[in-house]
Amino acid sequence: MSGATGTGPSGTAAGRGPDRREAPRETRGSVREDRAGPLDLRLVPPALAAWATAALTLDTPAGWTAASAGVCLVGGAVLLWFRGAGGVLLPRRFAWAGASVAAVLLCMAAAAVSAGLHGADVRRGPVPELARRFATVTAEIEVSGDPWLSRPKVRGDHSAPLAVLARAEVRGVERSDGTWARSRSPVLLVVDADVQAPEGSARSRSGTADGPAEGSGAGRGVSGAAPAVAARRAQQARAAWLGLLPSTRLRVGGRLAPALTDGDRTAAVLRVRGRPGPRIVAGPSGPQRLAGRLRAGLREATDGLPEDARALLPGLVVGDTTRITPELDEAFKETDLAHTLAVSGSNLTVLLALLIGPPGLAQRAERRGLAPRLGLSLRATALAAGALTLGFVVVCRPDPSVLRAAACGTLALVALATGRRRSLVPALATAVLLLVLYDPWLARSYGFLLSVLATGALLVLAPGWGEALHRRGVPARLAEALAAAAAAQAVCAPVVAVLSARVSLVAVPCNLLAEAAVAPATVLGFAALVTAPVVMPVARVLAWCASWPAGWIAGVARTGAALPGAGVDWPGSWPGALALAAVTVGVVLAVRRLPRHPWWCGLLALLLLLAVVRPAPLTRVLTGWPPPDWRFAMCDVGQGDATVLAAGDGAGVVVDAGPDPVPVDRCLRQLGITRIPLLVLTHFHADHVAGLTGVLRGRSVAAIETTGLEEPAGEAEFVRKEAARRHIPLTRAVAGEERRTGPLAWRVLWPPPDPGVPGRPGTLADPEPVPDGPNDASVAMLVRSGGLRLLLLGDLEPPAQQALLRSPRAAELARVDVLKVAHHGSAYQDPDLIRLAAPRVALISAGAGNPYGHPAPATLAALRAGGALVLRTDRDGALAVGGTGGPGGELRVTRD
Repeated sequence: MSGATGTGPSGTAAGRGPDRREAPRETRGSVREDRAGPLDLRLVPPALAAWATAALTLDTPAGWTAASAGVCLVGGAVLLWFRGAGGVLLPRRFAWAGASVAAVLLCMAAAAVSAGLHGADVRRGPVPELARRFATVTAEIEVSGDPWLSRPKVRGDHSAPLAVLARAEVRGVERSDGTWARSRSPVLLVVDADVQAPEGSARSRSGTADGPAEGSGAGRGVSGAAPAVAARRAQQARAAWLGLLPSTRLRVGGRLAPALTDGDRTAAVLRVRGRPGPRIVAGPSGPQRLAGRLRAGLREATDGLPEDARALLPGLVVGDTTRITPELDEAFKETDLAHTLAVSGSNLTVLLALLIGPPGLAQRAERRGLAPRLGLSLRATALAAGALTLGFVVVCRPDPSVLRAAACGTLALVALATGRRRSLVPALATAVLLLVLYDPWLARSYGFLLSVLATGALLVLAPGWGEALHRRGVPARLAEALAAAAAAQAVCAPVVAVLSARVSLVAVPCNLLAEAAVAPATVLGFAALVTAPVVMPVARVLAWCASWPAGWIAGVARTGAALPGAGVDWPGSWPGALALAAVTVGVVLAVRRLPRHPWWCGLLALLLLLAVVRPAPLTRVLTGWPPPDWRFAMCDVGQGDATVLAAGDGAGVVVDAGPDPVPVDRCLRQLGITRIPLLVLTHFHADHVAGLTGVLRGRSVAAIETTGLEEPAGEAEFVRKEAARRHIPLTRAVAGEERRTGPLAWRVLWPPPDPGVPGRPGTLADPEPVPDGPNDASVAMLVRSGGLRLLLLGDLEPPAQQALLRSPRAAELARVDVLKVAHHGSAYQDPDLIRLAAPRVALISAGAGNPYGHPAPATLAALRAGGALVLRTDRDGALAVGGTGGPGGELRVTRD
């Protein structure tokens, strides 16, 4: 091929006519041609040795690193000298072994030197020492990656405020005594919500206008515009920090702290303070400005798309995941589709295949892609592909998977430009070796490990598996796709289990279904990316076309994650990974024998389908959960509340949503709840409302009822936005309200109606004070279901409990069957109310090992003294109550 030039699009090989008999072999046989001889694995041991050496020596003392490198270097040199002496000192039949061992030792020496130097760069300089003293400094930093928002976290009853995080490099630091020291220490930048926008940014120059920010809930119920203005400024400041491009230099003041984890490429954590005010001292570089404009153009082009496509398309194309919601992110993780949210080698492969042709025909690639249609020669094609690879890395940021893809692509392009046939396994090994020597921190990157494992599986395992499937009657393209998905899943699953402590049972079919949409979404998305700065209307059209495959991928993820048996819990440790690897090997060996026994194949496929779908009747028979006659269930959601009242076939009134969408969604799926006539959120603390999206996922909700006290404001705004986004009516509960649905009937006991409003239903005889705080504003309910009487107290504290005792409805609270104990069983209970209620069963929702000591021993003792059976989710798991009410009735409680 070294002297070849581009030809027409006929696809025939040089010097060969278009023999139709050869076409099928050429189309399907790229894999066979690559596998004609044994795999060339000579570069694999040096690459693996360098990888392991780099991972081990990044944080070892300099003396040990130098000694290790010296020993490896001397050993490799000695072996090479013996080999050079030929048969005199080393028999020729062992010369190849000596050369291989020498290569391994020399690569280990190089990796030790590189890792030692990179590790020393992190540890030396003034920053680590200042961090150990938690010193306050003024520093000049350079942003090295795209900023991102911290994940929402619930701490107690509040959501932790979102902070802007960014990777940066400290270029200089001013100590408290005024001296200035140069540095090149990588840090994690933490910018809290109260820090103003950096001076010199576009947001800081635009200023702020008085009045509430659009969609902001801050300041509701507070007179004056100050809270709304503060919320708007905080929102604009956060947008300014998130808009910073890599290579931007800033001068900031803050406090240094030690890195959160050992062995990471982070010398310290720098928490930015508002004084002195942060300011930009140098803008981003030209390539980063261009990449920023392209990425911003793609976001603008996708603004009008449906929600899932709008969030997913920038992630598919350039790795921009800022719009990915936690709910969608969790769906992709549960189906092992998270790799599509990050730019990987597959994106670059799609683009290169569009230009130079299918990767399996690289030796004839100039005859299959766009290049011959554009009249490009072989070497011109390689140059164009090289420019495409460079632009891809700049726009998508040099993440580990992107670097690995770019390195492999570069080696392939060299083979294409010189006209030599290439071997993909040596190319992958060379890429790993060069990348680990260039950046030893990749040796500890899980993303890099998964990327290399997946690529290796596609090169080594998938071709053979695909051929085996094809021999057994599976169509060629389907066999290749199924083999690729299965091989990648088999090799990567143990590492994924370490990260998520979970094994997906739907990963292979979900990846198979999504794979068909990745290529069109990527190509159309990149076309929109390039077109947006020039002709935005065309870019919007291209983005709209790309939204269809992107929406399909999101739909596959959501559907797969919604299946009851989508995954199983697995030990999230390396011993657990080894156990999963052993199980995988056993499954693969068994599957190889199964085609001889078609009945076993059908039976195992049916069992797998039942395990994933988990039909409710079968699950109930096998596990006893949920019991067939359950009327009330308390979900195990950790430190929070989420309960369900059965309201007919597939329907349930849900009271509170817990602190996390995942456990409440799982609980509702196990209970078979698909319709929710009413969702009651007793109050707006995060441990009761933060899991709202999990309740709403895949279910029809007729209405949401809340308390009237909208505090905390952030959580109340979150509920309003979610309800408005799904067009769900939002109402307020008031004492005296009565409702019925199916077998359920209930009366709202608390909170009281607003004082001074005549004619409000359920007005108390003696006006009650306005609840003092969110807990005392909780919605309390007395429920009747099939003869059972249940008292649900939310998080009411003694003042509100005492007010209930003073109300005319107090007599109705006597001797209930089930009590949902208030406030997770805390010590703040009114003993008179416990004695009056005298429940037969008391249920407490609390998280295992919670820092509040819930439930309190005094509360447990008071409940048991009244004759109640006390059960708690932190020890007993999810709970379901059934049976009949009254003193002589049979009451059954089932644990999950």
